[in-house]
This record gives sequence, C-alpha cells and structure tokens, in this order.
Amino acid sequence: FQYPIIYDIRARPRKISSPTGSKDLQMVNISLRVLTRPNAAELPSMYQRLGLDYEERVLPSIVNEVLKSVVAKFNASQLITQRAQVSPATPSPELTERAKDFSLILDDVAITELSFSREYTAAVEAKQVAQQEAQRAQFLVEKAKQEQKQKIVQAEGEATAAKMISCFGRFCGMWLVSLTVLRICHTGLMLRRL
Repeated sequence: FQYPIIYDIRARPRKISSPTGSKDLQMVNISLRVLTRPNAAELPSMYQRLGLDYEERVLPSIVNEVLKSVVAKFNASQLITQRAQVSPATPSPELTERAKDFSLILDDVAITELSFSREYTAAVEAKQVAQQEAQRAQFLVEKAKQEQKQKIVQAEGEATAAKMISCFGRFCGMWLVSLTVLRICHTGLMLRRL
C-alpha cells in the first residue's frame, strides 16, 4: 500500500545547546537557534535515509561538530566582546555543506545564550573588582596631589599677601598702621555696645 507522508517544508527554528571549549581552554555553554528546512526536491531520499525525525537525528550532531570547531578559534574574552563576529562565523560554509549532505537547507544560525563556568565568571568578576579598586586608588592619589598643589598655591598667596602688607606698611609709614589700630579699636567698642 502507498500512503502519503506529509512534511512541513517551512523553515523551523530549533534550539541546540552544547558545552564546548574555547581557544584558551575555558568551558563555554553555548546555545544556538538554527533555522532549517528540508530540501523539497530531495524529500523521498531523505525519508528513506532519515525518516520523519530527521531533525532529531541530524541537527544536534552536525551543529555540535561545527560549533566546537568555530568556538575553538576564539578565546573566552573574544567570545564576549566580539559576539557579533562569532555569530556570523557559526553558519559557516562547512555547516551549510554538512546540512546539504542530509538534504537540509540552513537558513540562519544565531547565538542565543553564551555562558561560562562559575570559576571563570568568578575570576572575571574578581579581576573587574581589582581593576576598579586600582582605579579608585589612582583617583585618591590624584586627588591628594591636587589638594597638595592647592595648599601650596594658597600658602604662596598668603605669603605674597603678607609681603605686600609688610611693604605697604613700610611705604606708608606708621600713621597707616595707627589708623588701622584705631579702626579695630573703634569696631571693638561698637561691638561691645551691641
């Protein structure tokens, strides 16, 4: 007997997660969204070789294989900072060719999740804290230097003012100093009355 087998040939997303090692041997937990569809022209041979559960049989193995080779080209910091370059590198011609071998058309691949081991994450956080502490210490040193410069400028200004007052006192004579003393005394008397 013959009976129809219905295949959905629309592109469908599938999430595939895989732990893999980076170039600097850090374990990376990475998840991809793979958008694939069966090649309509090759459906009969695909059914004979793979059956209806072709996605379950093919995608995890070929994606993990290619993903490991792509991620191994980047170190952990590049995976974080250059995620835009890593993601387009994932639907490599190699992955497209591997999918074609199984009558699949690969439309898109995108990184949906990227995480590292707890130890690596803790080490990165400790490094960031240490860098922030170093920057804070450098800021405090700069602040102390600026305060020291400010005190020096203030002391120089006060010394210059004292010299000017001294020179002014010598130039104008004692009558000006006497007048200043009288004003101070007068101000003191005015304050006592209040």
